[in-house]
Amino acid sequence: MGQFDDWSKLDEDEEQELYDQSLYETRRDVILFCIDCSQSMLSLYEDPVYEDIQSCHVRAALEAAVQISKKKVLVGPNDSIGIILYNVASPLESEKHNESGEGTEPKRGTYVYQRISQINAEKVIDLNQIIDGTARHNPELLKESFPPTEKKVPMGDVFTSCNWVMRDDAPKAASKRVFLITDDDDPHPGAGRERFVVTARTTLVDLVQSGITVEPFFISTDEKPFDRTKFWSDVLLPTTTGSDADSEEGEALPESLSMTRVNDLLAQMRFYEVPKRAHFSISLKLAESFVIGVKGYSLVVEQKKGAYKYFADLGDRMEVADSKMSYFDDEKEHEVDKDDILYGMTLGATAEDEDSRKHGFGSRVIDEGSRVFYTAEEVKSFRTLGLSPGLKLLGFKKRKELKFEDNVKHSVFIFPSEASYSGSKRTFSALIQAMLKKKRIALLLGIVRSNSQPTFYAGLPQAEVFKDDSWVEPAGMHLIPLPFADDIREAPVREARTVSSDSDLVQAARPIVRKLELKGGAYVPESYPNPALAFHNAQLEASAFRDEFDRDSFEDLTLPQYDRIHKARGLILRTKLRGYVGEWKELLENHPSVNEVVVTAGMKRKADVSVNEAEIRSKYESGGLVKLRVDQLKEFLRSKGESASGRKSELLDQIAAWIDAHP
Repeated sequence: MGQFDDWSKLDEDEEQELYDQSLYETRRDVILFCIDCSQSMLSLYEDPVYEDIQSCHVRAALEAAVQISKKKVLVGPNDSIGIILYNVASPLESEKHNESGEGTEPKRGTYVYQRISQINAEKVIDLNQIIDGTARHNPELLKESFPPTEKKVPMGDVFTSCNWVMRDDAPKAASKRVFLITDDDDPHPGAGRERFVVTARTTLVDLVQSGITVEPFFISTDEKPFDRTKFWSDVLLPTTTGSDADSEEGEALPESLSMTRVNDLLAQMRFYEVPKRAHFSISLKLAESFVIGVKGYSLVVEQKKGAYKYFADLGDRMEVADSKMSYFDDEKEHEVDKDDILYGMTLGATAEDEDSRKHGFGSRVIDEGSRVFYTAEEVKSFRTLGLSPGLKLLGFKKRKELKFEDNVKHSVFIFPSEASYSGSKRTFSALIQAMLKKKRIALLLGIVRSNSQPTFYAGLPQAEVFKDDSWVEPAGMHLIPLPFADDIREAPVREARTVSSDSDLVQAARPIVRKLELKGGAYVPESYPNPALAFHNAQLEASAFRDEFDRDSFEDLTLPQYDRIHKARGLILRTKLRGYVGEWKELLENHPSVNEVVVTAGMKRKADVSVNEAEIRSKYESGGLVKLRVDQLKEFLRSKGESASGRKSELLDQIAAWIDAHP
């Protein structure tokens, strides 16, 4: 890059804008799979997908851990995963898998099958080999390796073991979660149930206060329905992550999972796989000396391919090469310190001119009307206008004054945080309730990151929503970036004659449209991944785990399901929907405006036929005058007051005569 090109562009390692993908890499994710290995979890059943293969719930849970690990190798290589089993008597493979001596030993009946560590292909391959061996060669392998205990392990001991494992192995600055998988809805029946409930709930509080979230996955089948009211509803109450400010308050428990294969378990975990990571944590100034803390979350972010890395071949292994950016002075031939670099723009003389060098490169002493230089901090102040990260409440407006066209960028959802200001949740909740009651929106000004631009925001409040005793939407505020005047272009308005239908046609079309609606009345984007990104990740996954990539086995979920479409078409022809279509068609054919055609006048841009005198003379001297069009030749003759009639050869002769007469 030139010395003075892009003077306002700071270094790449500066803090980026709000929606930069690098924000997702600032906080690691730790998932600890806590799998029940009781007798019911190890009971074999016929696999619904593969013939002559028996499976069990433990194998399905381990396979789900493998699939999530494979995905995180691509999207979160710095994340960590561990596996702990409970209700295990004495694992036969303890010498192979249990890394004793590293940290605190877990409680009796719990077994650390795989300690928390950064995801790597070798561990995933080893775990996958055990799963394949269980399915193909010995279905009883898991039961033999991890025999279940005769007496159930108290859930308080299970949570305590999870807490110890997280404390010893998980990174300090990470989002920590426990995926609890079980099919036992009443692990401690009998007279001592209340004591077990109190102990489990107490240890769960300790787990939560340590910044760990417990996300249960209850397995329910037709033979053994899962009833959460027997035990778990008294233990796993809606909780927060305590000190983990990245999660939101009031997270409700998911519904029981009716599982017959691993795909069902993966589908349920897909919504909990990605942790909630805050984009920013700033202050919200409501009035003078009245400040609360908020965190911002982006609800819509484009998923892209991961950044590539360089590897160094060390012979026996491959190591990631660390990249470093340095600045080098071509004239003095030595490295320049980053703090000594100045930014400027061209205002007349170039860098090669002697006048611009007489004071020395980078000098602050300049001539009038010449070059101006700024430090990185000064350039940063131009962008931020001297403001620090934070939001300031300017006032309120009526809800109806927020227009649809004001939403030109993705909004950000903010939620209160007690990390910096105590009482932020209570204050924020009172603000939201008052805005909802009075139907007001907030006007705010501020910047969300230290290198972003000051922006005006419209704060749209959102009420907390529950459905069927389960939590759906949290209470918070959507920050909608308001556009400036030059961010909106007025759309061209053309008058056209429209043909409106009457009420009979509309009523006749209603049953047809209702039959064409999506199931559940909503589009689920998680069910349709980006095919280009999925194809790219599938190839990387096969390469990382030493598998042969089968191009034909890749399934593009965005392609139309032609079989179902033809089946639905036949269903329409056989059901009463056919009568609805016929009735609507008959009404349409008898409508008075069926034969009317709305005529729209097309606008055709006139071609540019202007040719200047210099171009005519140049083409005349080079012999290229004949390549010009007739309309261009006529336009030139008219501009000189000459006659513009005749064939092309006659026009060429007239132009040649004019040039000779006007040397």
